[in-house]
Amino acid sequence: MLNKKDIIAMLEDIATYMEIQGENTFKISAYRKAAQALERDERSLAEIDNPAALSGIGKGTAGVIQEYIDTGESSVLKELQAQVPEGLLPLLKLPGLGGKKIGRLYQELGVTSAEELEAACDHKEVQALSGFGAKSEEKILTALKEAGSRPERLPIAEMLPVAETVEQYLTEMDGITRWQRAGSLRRMEETVKDIDYIISTTDAATVREQLTSMPDIKEITADGETKVSLVLAKGYHIGVDFRLVTDEQFATTLHHFTGSKDHNVLMRQLAKGQDEKISEYGVENQATGDIQTFVDETAFYAHFGLHFIPPEARSGRDETEVFQSDYNVVAEADIVTDLHMHTTWSDGGFSIEEMVDAVRAKGYTHMAVTDHSKFLQVANGLNEERLRRQIEEVRRVNEEKQDIEVLAGTEMDIRPDGTLDFSDDLLKELDFVIASIHSAFSQTQEELHHRLEQALSNPHVHMIAHPTGRLIGARSGYDIDVEWLMKRAAETNTVLELNANPNRLDLNAYWLRQAEAAGVMIAVNTDAHKVDMLEHMSAGVGMARKALLKPEQIVNTWTYETLRRWLAKD
Repeated sequence: MLNKKDIIAMLEDIATYMEIQGENTFKISAYRKAAQALERDERSLAEIDNPAALSGIGKGTAGVIQEYIDTGESSVLKELQAQVPEGLLPLLKLPGLGGKKIGRLYQELGVTSAEELEAACDHKEVQALSGFGAKSEEKILTALKEAGSRPERLPIAEMLPVAETVEQYLTEMDGITRWQRAGSLRRMEETVKDIDYIISTTDAATVREQLTSMPDIKEITADGETKVSLVLAKGYHIGVDFRLVTDEQFATTLHHFTGSKDHNVLMRQLAKGQDEKISEYGVENQATGDIQTFVDETAFYAHFGLHFIPPEARSGRDETEVFQSDYNVVAEADIVTDLHMHTTWSDGGFSIEEMVDAVRAKGYTHMAVTDHSKFLQVANGLNEERLRRQIEEVRRVNEEKQDIEVLAGTEMDIRPDGTLDFSDDLLKELDFVIASIHSAFSQTQEELHHRLEQALSNPHVHMIAHPTGRLIGARSGYDIDVEWLMKRAAETNTVLELNANPNRLDLNAYWLRQAEAAGVMIAVNTDAHKVDMLEHMSAGVGMARKALLKPEQIVNTWTYETLRRWLAKD
């Protein structure tokens, strides 16, 4: 679904390509100004009748925008993409290298790829360019070496879209009886080495032929009767393994290759106590040699006196003890609300009404609109006047939508000095208040605790979002004592968030597991900036299941009336 963020990204791409080509600065500026004009406007793409009417958008850029809206493409962008060497684009991901600097490397040194840039650095040619210098050259070399080596494990956020693409093909293939993810991706591990699937089939040859004919294959590393292994040419080259089995073997093969290794050890110990042996092919009776298979994993676990153990919880810790009884771990079906999302009023791609309709389509009973506050200028954060206008707009939309309750909220910045972005008087006017840290991550633990304390002790703050500030594989987060945070959150009746964005999954499973003992309420929210990001709820719930959280521990399972009663206590 085309949205304003797509148009903004297209305009920024055009500006970047023009910078690489050394285009006129005024022309480049025109596209950047058009992007900024769209970013500042509080309406969604569908609500803007005439882009040319916006201050900052001229006739030429308006035509480019309209073409993109009408066709989903930009002829200007396509022409630029054809002219700029493809090998320059990955260089944009290197720290400190934007379109302007890459343009100089391209125009003055003839660099068209990472390999050529590395050679230019080795020959000290980069430092000779004005504006670079020896330190810049050294940093570029370091970044190139780091970018050139694929980490053994990749963040789950990079693997999920690849898996979803593969699964689109699997659903359309002939000869497959059933299939399922396996491995660390099914267990919702934060990082994943490769992607695994178990496929049951009565026609392995047909399935193998289709698997090895999928698009974007860089290499076929195995093509046997029971296993097909591919390397996909997507980002870092990603390996995908497919195990082909009979339907009778499906459940035990799926269990075996889902793991974890430690979980499988626990299960083998249970089997040994029953004079049995588990393999991927079934459960063998050691006395008779008979092999028993199962219709699904529920039946497999029942054979050992256990209730179904969710894949996310198969860590090899205490799950075989926990699931001896019917442990009610949270499921996505329990979720009835999302309390953290953004709209075109700040840095989101859709209007309030469009986000509300998308949440309604998910069957939720209530939600909160929580755009950024004024300190976060880069996200077009709302000042007091705009926030009060937004509250009125939320109330209007809420009146119109009879089948959902829409709360007026904010994601308010906790500034580096510990002050909050809005006064108590304004916070009183809101239904749901989130406080977050988005700046000065390098502060000392004492300084960070002071900032968090100002939010925790404020009676109008209901939740701390993405509490540790981590980005999986990119940023470890800031230096806080999470035990202290949990203790203060419990004491102040403040919710802590499990941010469901797969790049964050913050809090992690370890700390979530401590939540019950600490008496802390958890909210699982998507922090959605676009409609499709609402689907990240499944990743968040997966992390909650890994931590064995129950529905009653999670605010998002509460009815609207329960939430309202809790909010009224503050």
